[in-house]
Amino acid sequence: MRKICLILFLFTFSPFLCMAQEGHIVERLSIDTRADFEHTRLHGDVIDEACGFKGKNLNVIVSGQLSDRFSYFLRQRLNKAALNGEFFNATDRVYLDYKLSDKMTLRAGKQTIAIGGFEYDRSSIDLYLYSEYLYNVSCYAWGGSLLYDPTPHDQLIFQVTESMFGNLLDLSNVYSWNVMWYGSHGLWKTTWSANLTEWQKNHYISYLCFGNKFQLGRQVNLEVDFMNRAASGQTFLFRDCSIVSQLNYQPIESLNVFAKATYDVNRTTTDADYLVRPGTEIKSLCAGMEFFPLGDNRVRFHATGGYAFGTNTSPEGTLLDKKAMVDLGVTWRVNIRMKN
Repeated sequence: MRKICLILFLFTFSPFLCMAQEGHIVERLSIDTRADFEHTRLHGDVIDEACGFKGKNLNVIVSGQLSDRFSYFLRQRLNKAALNGEFFNATDRVYLDYKLSDKMTLRAGKQTIAIGGFEYDRSSIDLYLYSEYLYNVSCYAWGGSLLYDPTPHDQLIFQVTESMFGNLLDLSNVYSWNVMWYGSHGLWKTTWSANLTEWQKNHYISYLCFGNKFQLGRQVNLEVDFMNRAASGQTFLFRDCSIVSQLNYQPIESLNVFAKATYDVNRTTTDADYLVRPGTEIKSLCAGMEFFPLGDNRVRFHATGGYAFGTNTSPEGTLLDKKAMVDLGVTWRVNIRMKN
């Protein structure tokens, strides 16, 4: 198996290695890896399959310029299986950008579905305990985007992708229409979005997502995400929603201490939300630390503990009542430098 993985890696990425030797096509080639030790209990009983040493992530990232206007990006997960012969299932993002002007860029390929929230925007390698919504959502889909930078501090994204429910429910020819605003204005940063997604053909669920980050001095910042979900026939606000908050404190450059809380609720009676099921009201609390011994993100040690409580009606739910989780691990990022 190791030989097969090595051959696959060399076959897939050797063209990029060759191109890097010939010019300036490859600007970045890196490998990100994370390994953890987990211990999980439910109602005080040990969950054996959720305990022990585990490889969490093995990502290969390649990006670069093809010309003054064309650029590309690829992030491939080597630890994720290709389902039903679909190789791209293990590809988080692979897209081509075309720069129309200094302020506008067209993007085509598999990309992150433009949904707001700082928790949602983080790569899985940088997350330790998720909200129930994020545990279930499919973040990446094929589609096209127009990126527009009206000011140096703002970016608007207009996007059409496959519906996030396509893979979950084995649906074809269903889509998501997304508009997102990234803002950076002094002490306040935003990831806001409005989304309309087909959960069945010609049946839509809408998202309003407001991700906010506040810099509370040089060492402290607070992230607060609110997502409201609504479909036809249900009360629009607050009946089906998720709230995520994380407080970060960095007393020194190499140490980050954080506390996080999540709340997912669905008080509707419709079947439109497959991610947080009707009757669910589940909360979680998490605290932890990250230590960067080299002063940057090349090496990171983390230790976290979390506890969930409430009701989760999903048969495949991840956050469950009286579930306690401990996670210890290390992440390392290797940048491969090429000489011309």
